[in-house]
Amino acid sequence: MTVSSSPPQMPSNPGILDSAQTQLHDLLGIGGPVLLVLGLLSVVALAIVLLKLWQFHRLRLDRLAPVRESLRRWQQSDARAAIAVVAGRTQPVAQLVHLALVGLHRPQVDIALLREELTRVASLHLERLRSHLRALEIIGTLSPLLGLLGTVLGMIEAFRQLETAGSQVDPAILSGGIWQALLTTAVGLTVAIPVVIAHTWLERRVERCAHQMEDAVTLVFTRGLKAPMPTTEEPQSVRRVREVGHAA
Repeated sequence: MTVSSSPPQMPSNPGILDSAQTQLHDLLGIGGPVLLVLGLLSVVALAIVLLKLWQFHRLRLDRLAPVRESLRRWQQSDARAAIAVVAGRTQPVAQLVHLALVGLHRPQVDIALLREELTRVASLHLERLRSHLRALEIIGTLSPLLGLLGTVLGMIEAFRQLETAGSQVDPAILSGGIWQALLTTAVGLTVAIPVVIAHTWLERRVERCAHQMEDAVTLVFTRGLKAPMPTTEEPQSVRRVREVGHAA
């Protein structure tokens, strides 16, 4: 006797999908197309923020320990060890230091050409780090304006319905139209505030990386230079003048 077995059927719940579609339809009916555009912009902004976080994590922007170790070896005139520490690193500062060290380690290197190449590579790294940040800035600026536009359109519609009602004015028509119109402004601000904060934080990280690049390359080229220690000893000329005054 053969018993046929069929794969278990997953329980379907169309009520949840229908309820979500109904709520989305009602929300779009209240806010109009402006609310739909704001929703799309929020999704795009979230995708950009997640992409930049993944990019910064992959490049290890905050991992400067190999760079510091390489610069320490370079100050100790151990060029081979300094180059080996930063070789194969994905961190932008480490790559720039590696390029500078390899260039200076070559015989008869042209310092001017090497500096130009380092500037070009640094600009390329910073341009990649700043990719999509302009779009994030535009979303943060545009969202409140779209919300205000939706509010103005909603107020126009509310007053149009109030005019259509004529002498039979119902205060609920005006109050309902006003809160529906203000909804788009609230959504626009809700989208804009976290987007502006995220954009400022990401831009600050890029600026910090640029400063670290400049500082590290400067340390490579100024090896062996030390600032003179401050002294409290008087210059010899001042001492002679003072001695002559006492003698007189």
